[in-house]
Amino acid sequence: MVPRRTDWRGDRHAAQPRDCDNGMMWLRLWAAMVIALALPLHAGPAPRPAEPVDHVDPFIGTDGTGHTFPGPSRPFAMVQPGPDNADSGWAFTSGYQYRAPQIIGFSQNRASGTGIPELGDVLLQPSQTRRDDFASRYAKDSERATPGYYAVTLADNGVRVELTSSLRTTFHRYSFDKVGRVWVLADLQHGLTFMTDRQPVLSNDVRMTKYGFEGVQQRTNWTRRTVAFSVAFDHPVAEVIAMPPRATDAAPRFLLAFDLKGGRVLQAKIGLSTADIAGARLNRKEIGGWNFAQVAADSKAEWNRLLGRVRIEGPQQQQRIFTTALYHAFLHPSVISDRDGRWRGPDGKIRKAAKGLRYSTFSLWDSFRAAQPLYTLLVPERVDDFANSLLDYADATGRLPIWPIWGGETGTMIGEPALPVLADIWAKGFRGFDGKRALATMVATASEDAALSQWSIYDRYGYYPYDKVEGEAVSSTLEAGIGVDAVARMAQLLGDNATAQRFRMRAQGWRKLIDPETRLARGRDSEGNWRTPFDPLKPTSPLNNPGDYTEANAWQYSWTPALFDPQGLGEAMGGAAHFRQMLDRFFFELKPSSGAEYLGQEAMIGQYAHGNEPSHHIAWLYAFTDSPETGHRLVHRIAHDFYKDSPDGIIGNEDAGQMSAWYIFATLGFYPVQPASAQYVAGIPLAGRAHIRVPGRPALDIIREGSGDRLGSVVLDGAPLTPTAIAHRRLVRGGKLTFTTKR
Repeated sequence: MVPRRTDWRGDRHAAQPRDCDNGMMWLRLWAAMVIALALPLHAGPAPRPAEPVDHVDPFIGTDGTGHTFPGPSRPFAMVQPGPDNADSGWAFTSGYQYRAPQIIGFSQNRASGTGIPELGDVLLQPSQTRRDDFASRYAKDSERATPGYYAVTLADNGVRVELTSSLRTTFHRYSFDKVGRVWVLADLQHGLTFMTDRQPVLSNDVRMTKYGFEGVQQRTNWTRRTVAFSVAFDHPVAEVIAMPPRATDAAPRFLLAFDLKGGRVLQAKIGLSTADIAGARLNRKEIGGWNFAQVAADSKAEWNRLLGRVRIEGPQQQQRIFTTALYHAFLHPSVISDRDGRWRGPDGKIRKAAKGLRYSTFSLWDSFRAAQPLYTLLVPERVDDFANSLLDYADATGRLPIWPIWGGETGTMIGEPALPVLADIWAKGFRGFDGKRALATMVATASEDAALSQWSIYDRYGYYPYDKVEGEAVSSTLEAGIGVDAVARMAQLLGDNATAQRFRMRAQGWRKLIDPETRLARGRDSEGNWRTPFDPLKPTSPLNNPGDYTEANAWQYSWTPALFDPQGLGEAMGGAAHFRQMLDRFFFELKPSSGAEYLGQEAMIGQYAHGNEPSHHIAWLYAFTDSPETGHRLVHRIAHDFYKDSPDGIIGNEDAGQMSAWYIFATLGFYPVQPASAQYVAGIPLAGRAHIRVPGRPALDIIREGSGDRLGSVVLDGAPLTPTAIAHRRLVRGGKLTFTTKR
């Protein structure tokens, strides 16, 4: 520290030196000043190097349509406690919106960035005094969030709330303004719901204990599910007061009083389970003792290890956006099995995993595109358990899941997106699950009729006629192609050539919907007549049917076959030159849609809508044209314009990691355009350097040479790679991956 002026001249209250010492005194002071000025400006210990968690801001995506949340979580955890500002509505699918003025309580689980609310179980809300309404205002500058930790001061309730968690248990610490009796509202009616007029609680069983309460509920909202809970405080319950039931209540709300005597701190641990109370109690014991700081530190250390697998070199803002994207991508899928391996499946029966973990919260229609491929690259130790989780779900229902959460199946979205996930995992060499079992399950899922996959109709016509299905006929046809192509790839890898050929032929149904006049995918009826009138710019979905597309329009969905056959789509659109012209028109000539943000029509460039997943691969398709540099520029523009280091930094639902996975791949310089192919398409990395260090695998160093926006070459350890077919197996063998650019 540079001495202050009064340090040089002595304090005016100090004894004055004798005259004969004045010369020596000034000489000493002059020497001390010279030495001090030569020292670093900040004395004391050197600042610690930045850790990966220092680059994470959990508030990114919490303002607007990102629908993320700032509460703590472990990687891929069963529980994610956090603040709830409301209990219903599309804006509050995670329970939280950055600008909401009050907090109604803290529930124990939620999903990150989804388009439909779910979970929000066992809400607790502390207060210094007993009040009629426990909701409280809070100051934004009182909020703190970092991986594994969240805190806020409830201004009206006189309490500082801190949250942390383990894999299956949440940990609350309440620091009250005053000593004495304090209160906690326990609201078991609460849950995150989409429709306020629907009763979410089907049954309820709660029992009080000396130090808290336990129970089990049957709930229905997005899916039907069971949640068991075991809540224990570090002080005995002094009094229980039942709250008067409201007209819509089917579960109790009660006040718990605690006498803290001379203290001001009350702590709680909440274990959850899909199985039963015994499972919730066992999970709660995952945290031994009451050392809140240690649990938070353990969570921070776990996140540091995981986030440290990928590091980039670049400006601080870019590092925050990138590392936060990693953090968001690693929140889901979520562990669903208890400490003893038990979990409840979509048929309501309790199962036990023979080994490993079982997962739920698979936002498959979104995540099969980039998030699931990202896990094969960065968290390979979990991938076999992901596959076994999907197959175990199929054992319970007879088919692979579409959108499971908390062990239940929501049946949300179209297609069979688990098919490309399994094919991708197998193609990349994972063998911790039974391949023949997987293929048999995939064949059944892609053959037997279900609510949305009406394969008998698809096989009869080769596509879904719009007069034979209830909307989304074109999108369903194109998504069917993704699924059956994945089955063909899986069968080929397993040596079942007959099945591979049969499904390869079935995957060509999309060609029947390419209108030769517009070269777009257009609806046809069962007689083969084209949809008339035809507006290729009108986005549709079940929310505004009749329509042939899923949260998109004809222009946005017509690029879907490129997810498994980009060359074939290019030919169907008139060849390479016409393919590029169609892309140019899509991005640069057509005006953006407006007023349909609920259909993902946001974060737009022309008709490209980055706010929804059907568009996510389209900029990368320029790699298959004579102008790949146009795609490189667009990828950089999308990353720059639609990802920010701020609460509104994600435009469009995060969708359990997919939005973040897109940014991560763009930063690294490649993207899984064909998710089930075990290959990537090259771009130009957003970061000058990136370092991937995954335990058990050789290191991969990524280097961007030059400052141009045209890709000259992609070379791995001196061997050139094909930009449209970078093999996953080569990347995981490590080495030096160099992208050379030119102007």
